[in-house]
Amino acid sequence: MFFIDTIGTEGLGNRSYLAGGAGTAVVVDPPRDIDRVLAAAAARGVRITHVVETHVHNDYVTGGLELARITGASYLVPAAARVAFARTPVADGDVVDVDEGVVLRAMATPGHTPHHTSYVLEDGGSVVAVFTGGSLLIGSVGRPDLVEPRLTERLARAQHASAHRLAAELPDETPVLPTHGFGSFCSSSQSEGGTTTIGKEKAGNDALVKDVDSFVTALLAGLEDVPAYYAHMGPANTAGPAPIDLTAPPRADAADIAERLASGEWVVDLRNRIAFSEGHVAGSFNFEADGKIATYLAWLIPWGKPVTLLAESPEQLAAAQRELARVGIDRPAAAATGGVHDWLPAGVTPRSFPRATFADLAARAPGPDVLLDVRRDSERATGWIEGSVHIPVHQLHRRLADVPAGTVWVHCAGGLRAGIAASLLDAAGRDVVAVDDSFDAATDAGLPLTTGSGS
Repeated sequence: MFFIDTIGTEGLGNRSYLAGGAGTAVVVDPPRDIDRVLAAAAARGVRITHVVETHVHNDYVTGGLELARITGASYLVPAAARVAFARTPVADGDVVDVDEGVVLRAMATPGHTPHHTSYVLEDGGSVVAVFTGGSLLIGSVGRPDLVEPRLTERLARAQHASAHRLAAELPDETPVLPTHGFGSFCSSSQSEGGTTTIGKEKAGNDALVKDVDSFVTALLAGLEDVPAYYAHMGPANTAGPAPIDLTAPPRADAADIAERLASGEWVVDLRNRIAFSEGHVAGSFNFEADGKIATYLAWLIPWGKPVTLLAESPEQLAAAQRELARVGIDRPAAAATGGVHDWLPAGVTPRSFPRATFADLAARAPGPDVLLDVRRDSERATGWIEGSVHIPVHQLHRRLADVPAGTVWVHCAGGLRAGIAASLLDAAGRDVVAVDDSFDAATDAGLPLTTGSGS
């Protein structure tokens, strides 16, 4: 009897899998923090004999190489992937014995990358699941533009063909178990739901209901900006990542924090945006520990810039350090726990800024000096407040000079990114008000919205 356990990495929108039988198991697309995988195997009482990658990942640092080293497992990587370490190359049709009666069959599914490979799990000769990595996702497919711009259209067409191959060769009831697509920017679009089957995807996935030209046109038109840190993930995974290091960083006191800020390092406050707005160290940035910190901090920070973390507790600090290590921010330069008064020299007053709602914005006459919308382009296209300036949050740190003079009221879709943006502006010495509200409330407040082409 087979089993499949899902190991989710919610902050990055990814899933890894442990699958096998009574005594042995395979791991598919493991996260960098492999202690979670080892714990899952121990709970099952199984030995990991194989570690497989569907592709060289562009959105996170894999733990596959280290997991294989520690467990002695065979490390299976698509044969066409150019990597700098020893591995077992996998080609289309290769079969791996996982446990008695449980086998894994490789199926070439290029599109997300040129070498992408899915793995069909069979038990007793019957198909029981398919691990689709970044190929067929829930209601979507993996984006084809992460490898090389010259290959994007070719890979988009390959995604269409790969989806059709999966649909043609596998039974409708086959569970589809992708790595990406649960909020991951590796997905070409976002869909609802956490489970699917081949049959469900045949009924509603654009790759399976549209002709190839219509599919490719729509797919390429809908691609969002690529997180900046993605440029560093592929090379790290190709070279062979170093083992994760989650040992505690050096402790920083108030004087250390001040010196690090003065030298141009990033000091990141992990508390929630309400606490930050009420009082923080001047010059620090706010990336909430529970708010996709790995994605947004890694996207905005100049790569390699030292970062000091300020956390409410050792637990919050450890969780954030783990999240950041998953995307290659390996070691915080320093860290401190407690509250804002622990992080400031005696006699120094915390800096603060106000928060507001869209109703507060509507009630303000004649209106704010500057209304800044930091949502993504696709969000902006569905409607924006008349007169607002648009700079997506991931561009703001490079475009602070583009924000007009005056007090800046900044909003996003729900408040999280507005909090990040407000902290960036505040650190630059701007007067700022963070609109901490759902954008749906803008209409309820009577704010004039517009749609169509434009800023």
